Amino acid sequence: MTSTLPETVFAAPPTVVVPVAGSSRVFPVRRIICVGRNYVEHAIEMGHTGREPPFFFLKPADTLVAVREGEVGRMHYPGATSSLHHEVELVVAIGQAGRDVPVERAMEHVWGYAVGLDMTRRDLQNEAKKQGRPWCTGKGFDESAPIGEVVPADRAAIGPDTEIRLDVNGGQRQRSTIGKLIWSVPEIIAHVSALWDLAPGDLIYTGTPEGVAAVVAGDRLDARIAGIGRLQVDIVPRAA
Repeated sequence: MTSTLPETVFAAPPTVVVPVAGSSRVFPVRRIICVGRNYVEHAIEMGHTGREPPFFFLKPADTLVAVREGEVGRMHYPGATSSLHHEVELVVAIGQAGRDVPVERAMEHVWGYAVGLDMTRRDLQNEAKKQGRPWCTGKGFDESAPIGEVVPADRAAIGPDTEIRLDVNGGQRQRSTIGKLIWSVPEIIAHVSALWDLAPGDLIYTGTPEGVAAVVAGDRLDARIAGIGRLQVDIVPRAA
């Protein structure tokens, strides 16, 4: 007995993928989970202090702009904003399913890491905060999640002193170390897996350090995480 798939009413969209460093393989993406205010100094610059419980928001998988090492990606300046901000982040790529994962087992679920940018329409996000509304328009818009190649965990060198930085047009904007995360990678995975069932293909953007600021069309963003790689993106005028 053979089974056939039902006919779709239009062509199904392609699977969203991110290239794997040093390989022709790609990492298929299921969803994107982002952690808010997860560096002390960034929390302070956003008006918050202390180790508050972690909170999360989502971006659609098709907001990714995947860029291979050595290439320069393109992100269109989005509509409906006059305040587009950069946020450089360590991205954790999940390769093993899990639910209610204990902290001490969390790293077993990590397939690899990447450099990511959580681009934000800050004016729309701030207005949503004031009105107690979701952040979707400020965070989940088209091309809002540039990402570099995924580096397999066994080839990545990540530790408390690992530097994360972002330059804009050759000038430093953000610089910190992974050890300054308020909630560590294992803790983040444990928290996320209590709220959603983890599955292979999930990406977790782990939060950004201080120094977030606006960019405009014509700017080049150069994001780097030591031992992981480099992500370069040009902000270009919005498509007609």
